[in-house]
Amino acid sequence: MSDLEVITMGRVSVDLYPEQIGVPLAEVKTFAKSLGGSATNVAVAAARLGHRSAVVTKVGDDGFGPYVRAALEGFGVDARYVDTDPDLRTPLAFCEIHPPDDFPLLFYREPKAPDSNIGAEDLDLGEISSAPLFWITGTGLSEEPSRSTTLGALEARSEGITVVDLDYRPMLWNSREETERWYREALKHATVGVGNQEEVEVAVGTDDPHEASAALLDLGLELAVVKRGPDGVLARTAEGLAEAPPIEVDVVNGLGAGDAFGGALCHALLSGWDPERTIRFANAAGAIVASRLACADDMPTEKEVEELLERSANV
Repeated sequence: MSDLEVITMGRVSVDLYPEQIGVPLAEVKTFAKSLGGSATNVAVAAARLGHRSAVVTKVGDDGFGPYVRAALEGFGVDARYVDTDPDLRTPLAFCEIHPPDDFPLLFYREPKAPDSNIGAEDLDLGEISSAPLFWITGTGLSEEPSRSTTLGALEARSEGITVVDLDYRPMLWNSREETERWYREALKHATVGVGNQEEVEVAVGTDDPHEASAALLDLGLELAVVKRGPDGVLARTAEGLAEAPPIEVDVVNGLGAGDAFGGALCHALLSGWDPERTIRFANAAGAIVASRLACADDMPTEKEVEELLERSANV
């Protein structure tokens, strides 16, 4: 059996987010450095909620590599599967912050990101196959060798919770047709699929949350989760639908909200909660991080999430 509860696999980055809000990058004077990358953030969020977690990813042989490992360890995330690519550089991610809903991203991942170079030799399939929850992100499917490696990891799973987070970043793909093909291939091996309305449309051809969740279940999932932004969250199982209303917060930076949602989803799934409680909790976690500047550094505790849920219920 794995000594880990959550293993995630995919992107890592060093996020350099502007400390000046509402201005273009050309006018930004100072940036705050923090850990980033969707799979990495989810592992951090799960650890913040009390779970033994690790991330399978790759950094460059540069000064940011030790920073990533130290940051993970500081957050309580096992860094044993963070490998080093001898030739490529650790990715950077910049953004502009225009609340409440405009946060353009600028990725520095050329000529290729180390996490796209994850190979079969970088995996511990014994740990992956036995971990209670395994989480992959769709961007790991966007190019080789990480695509084949990710699919191989999914195929090694025969029990437990296997989550595919669609995590659609169009600038990392050649076409939507290619994205759909590999999303569907990965979803065949999953028990849970999660994405926003744009992401599920890429996977199943419709952004209607009711139709998309049904189509995702038709691919063999046990749980389909569709994030609807200001309209809340919808989840579907074979037993029916559950919905969570939106939670109003003063948005600072929405970029980490989906990863906070992901870590909270891991917590809820491992706790065996019903779908409605699951998505209400995850939605609240996402709202908290949307009200903060950073991603990994600002992931909430369980107490913070429960307090927000209580306050929102009393409004």
